[in-house]
Amino acid sequence: MKAEHRQGWLFVSPWVIGFALLTAGPMLYSLYLSFTSASLLSPPQWLGLENYRRLAADPLFYRSLGNTAAYAAMGVPAGLLLSLGLALLLNAPVRGLGFFRTLFFLPSVTNTVALSLLWLWLLNPEFGLLNAGLRACGLAGPLWLQSEAWAKPALVLMSLWTAGGQAVIFLAALQGVPRELTEAAAIDGAGPVRRFFAITLPMISPALLFNLIMGLVGALQVFTQAFVMTGGVQPGSEGGPNQATLFIVLYIYKKAFQEFDMGYASALAWALFVLITGCSALAFRLARERVHYESEAA
Repeated sequence: MKAEHRQGWLFVSPWVIGFALLTAGPMLYSLYLSFTSASLLSPPQWLGLENYRRLAADPLFYRSLGNTAAYAAMGVPAGLLLSLGLALLLNAPVRGLGFFRTLFFLPSVTNTVALSLLWLWLLNPEFGLLNAGLRACGLAGPLWLQSEAWAKPALVLMSLWTAGGQAVIFLAALQGVPRELTEAAAIDGAGPVRRFFAITLPMISPALLFNLIMGLVGALQVFTQAFVMTGGVQPGSEGGPNQATLFIVLYIYKKAFQEFDMGYASALAWALFVLITGCSALAFRLARERVHYESEAA
């Protein structure tokens, strides 16, 4: 048995070493830095809770937190609904199904910077494809990223382009739903909508919870799109028109690598960590009685 333990630790040692050196170690060091006046230009000096007091009185922190929460509130439900709809369509017995599954999944593995540059063109208010289509229908297109009201919805719209990744998870769950259950319900007179809400949705609820947590964590860490598309590359830029896309990770980046205020940036990062952990724990708690696992049903 001891030999098996040694072999097990040997096999997992690359991950354990990588986690300790590249994840756990930097996290602990950033926790230390959050209590100091560290910068990239001078050694850290201990400040105690000063960075956290500063954070509590920082209006830009609350602005970035509100922008991030608004983006998550729009993007996470929309992404779940779209990906579930795609999964239902991709689960239908039609010809060329493998091609369509590949087609919808490909955007989710495309480089985010490349997607951001593509959507910069699509969302251009003058010659972008979206506004050109709206003008062809006799409608005036919005300014998208140049408008405070439309900047966050534009980024949410872009995020839906990668819904195929979540759709694959839903598709795998849908294929695990026993056909005899839906067939028995159909024989009893249940329609498609009733079968979906009474049988299919409870059976795929673990996949729904997984996609909800992953989508929420991803939305709270949104960065690349705002950095590339709304002027984040320019020092002094506040993230789009009137700070509309100043998300919290973009704010952390600005403090750390443009203003070299690494201590305060670390405090912001740990505030984000607490936020993500709290939201994830809340989602697990609320879903405790609504997620059904096969082992529990057995």
